[in-house]
Amino acid sequence: MINSRARVAIRELMSGTVLREIDTMWQDEGFAPPDPIEPVGGERVTRFQEYLNQVDWTDVGHVTRALRVFEVALAPLISPPSDWELTPRQVSQLERVRKLLARDNYTLTEDGRIIGGPIEIISPPLLSGLTDPQVIHEHLDRITAALERDDPAQVIGSAKELVESTAKVVLRQCGVPVNEKDDLPALVKQAQEALAVHPGGVSVGADGADGVKKILGGAITITTSIAELRNRGYGTGHGPGQARTGLSARHARLALHGARTWCEFMLDTLADANAPWRTRQASHGGDMTSS
Repeated sequence: MINSRARVAIRELMSGTVLREIDTMWQDEGFAPPDPIEPVGGERVTRFQEYLNQVDWTDVGHVTRALRVFEVALAPLISPPSDWELTPRQVSQLERVRKLLARDNYTLTEDGRIIGGPIEIISPPLLSGLTDPQVIHEHLDRITAALERDDPAQVIGSAKELVESTAKVVLRQCGVPVNEKDDLPALVKQAQEALAVHPGGVSVGADGADGVKKILGGAITITTSIAELRNRGYGTGHGPGQARTGLSARHARLALHGARTWCEFMLDTLADANAPWRTRQASHGGDMTSS
């Protein structure tokens, strides 16, 4: 995704580009000739917007192709011909484009490449099969915003909540009742048992291998430690009696990567058509509560 203000800022730089060049840069990336729209400015700016309207900003392929168009569109400003000097306004506009792209974690390099991209905490395909992924999306949005404004306490607090909500989502998807009074360690244990990946249980295949069980045991320790870090006032959710000290972005990233490891594995297992828990569920007639 690229925020709308960044797209508009790039669009506004197209007033000096001829229509044929705008058509070429978009059609070279596989975009079809666009349908006319109500003018949003001059003819060239409007034509660029007509192509922008074709982009599905939630589709990785579309966004990748659009980024290549942006690189071509910005190239004359990044490396202008020797006989062409940028105006102060163009310099200011280009700097604004850099800042707006940075909001989505993109970098416009000195040689005109656009690299990076939005912070992806949980792989989107893992959420697509959930009955109700909204609660997880809310945590991800909160974490992303906290990372952007360098708020480690919010990242840690939300990382703990992400683990908790993921455990509850897993349990509900498996048909296991959720006790809202259970603490995080209890929910993590129940979720892993529901998916037959708790290290204390008996699993077949790779899930029962000693190495996998050791990793899963370490993942449980990580989730518990995130909760402890948050409960001791390093994360949001409890009002500390004094200012948080010693907490930095590296601690927030440590907690977040730990939460991500557990959550992605659980959601990946939930989505796996060949995971052992599905066989066990089928043998119980779909009722996991009897196990």
